[in-house]
Amino acid sequence: MRSIWRGAINFGMVTIPVKLYTATEQKDVRFHLVHKKDGARIVEKRFCSEEDKEVGWDEIGKGYEVSKGEYVVMDREEVADAGAGAGDGEASAHTIDIGDFVEIEEIDPIYFEKSYFLEPIDVGVKPFNLLRRALDETGRVAVAKVAIRSKERLATLRVYDSTLVLETMYWPDEIRSVDQLELPSGKAAAPAPREVEMARALIESLASHFDPDQYKDEFRGALLELIERKMKGERRSAKRRKPEAKVVDLMEALQASLAASQAGASKSGAKGASKSTSREKTAPRRRKAA
Repeated sequence: MRSIWRGAINFGMVTIPVKLYTATEQKDVRFHLVHKKDGARIVEKRFCSEEDKEVGWDEIGKGYEVSKGEYVVMDREEVADAGAGAGDGEASAHTIDIGDFVEIEEIDPIYFEKSYFLEPIDVGVKPFNLLRRALDETGRVAVAKVAIRSKERLATLRVYDSTLVLETMYWPDEIRSVDQLELPSGKAAAPAPREVEMARALIESLASHFDPDQYKDEFRGALLELIERKMKGERRSAKRRKPEAKVVDLMEALQASLAASQAGASKSGAKGASKSTSREKTAPRRRKAA
């Protein structure tokens, strides 16, 4: 992996030099725009809408629209300098400044944006391990501020496997309010006690532990299979039909789901019992034949 950022964690009076690595990657099947006639790539060019001509990157700045068609134009350097000057000068762009230590349950998952692995550099190994162990034993996460790619972000530091992971977060004013939604209210939308009981029973019957390995991206797999068939010259003739929406009674749906769940559990239990019984029956025959 290649680090995307170098800096230091400020932990009280302790400074821990670290590298930052992207912890996740997109596995989507990516498509390019091509000309259907000859399969050539479509190239997007940068045109000035006023002069109707192509312009180079050296002529392009950043514009903030203050009114319809009117922009405040800024250079990339001005934007970067403004970000650095918002904190304690140039150093703020290369530090992870820890402010508080909180319980992870206090932070709603809606705040989390992207994960990054941290790796200690040289003399930072011992204090890095100290911070990691302290977080692990206290069961807390560190809330910090960090500047990545000319943008200051709120973040958390927490223990992950044998290292620390930095999780960038949305600012509070970036989380939309549910007040903008037209949510049902009143007695008409309230479920009956019997329905709540059935729903709880269904949840309990399907209760398990999270195992990420059991979840697969079936759509991506189907796309890759389709691409491979097209490479071989095969064509897909059957059209995919959209499932029709069905209106069902809530209570009937819950009862059917619960019955199916219980049947699946008893079936798997019966298989285990039948295998055990068959082994017991076959054992005496083998001894008699011998």
